[in-house]
Amino acid sequence: MEETRVSWADLPVCQPVDHQGNEHGVLLMHGFTGSPAHMRRLADGLIEKGYTVKSILLPGHGTSEADMAKATWQAWLQAAKEAALSLINTCETVTVCGLSMGGVLALLVAEQMKVDACVPISAPMAVQNPFLGLAGIAAPLIPRIPWGSHPERQSQMDAEYSYGYPGFPTAKGADLNRLIKLAKKNLFAIECPLLVVQSDADETIWLGSADYILDNISSQHKWKLQLSGVPHVCTITRETPAILDGIVRVVEHAARAKAEKKNVL
Repeated sequence: MEETRVSWADLPVCQPVDHQGNEHGVLLMHGFTGSPAHMRRLADGLIEKGYTVKSILLPGHGTSEADMAKATWQAWLQAAKEAALSLINTCETVTVCGLSMGGVLALLVAEQMKVDACVPISAPMAVQNPFLGLAGIAAPLIPRIPWGSHPERQSQMDAEYSYGYPGFPTAKGADLNRLIKLAKKNLFAIECPLLVVQSDADETIWLGSADYILDNISSQHKWKLQLSGVPHVCTITRETPAILDGIVRVVEHAARAKAEKKNVL
């Protein structure tokens, strides 16, 4: 039986964003089981500042968990690369930014494509949920894993933007793990400026993830934005303005660096 489409799928905040602004483009990618709503406050803030913004809906997301079961890590990565390429073809500079799995995709894009800056937010280099780590083995016995109810965590997030699946097909955890392993393997290939963002209260990912990324990339310009007391989906919390400010600083840094290089040449 076909699973019912999620009730929030057609809400305006859950829609992808494709806004043509100035010559500096920013790609925003939501996370595993999430939706563009998790990136909407950042998208709106960047648009207000004049940037070109593309916030995508990853395959299998924003419809039903049955659709997610059919999606693959290859499809997620391909969607990220196609979105980045569309910005590369139209913008002077491109910054790739993502939340959670979207942050892993941002790292992979920065490893494999010529982008000007990268901002992974709550990007896991390992996860705290033991079922995710064993997803490939557990899937035949446990077909679905619910995220569970966390009232305190939910209270810290803006309910207007808090839309995503309440669980996921267990087998998809193996796809997430594959993306993480691929990103970790080639972190050294990242040479562009990078800002890594992570909360000290992230309940989902290994808290050493941000430092691991910084320690293993080749970028000469790299920074860490340490958030305090907010959950994993930090992009819709009281820390959103700080994240937005960090992204803007990285975009402007990339723009200056590219302009200076042109002047030298």
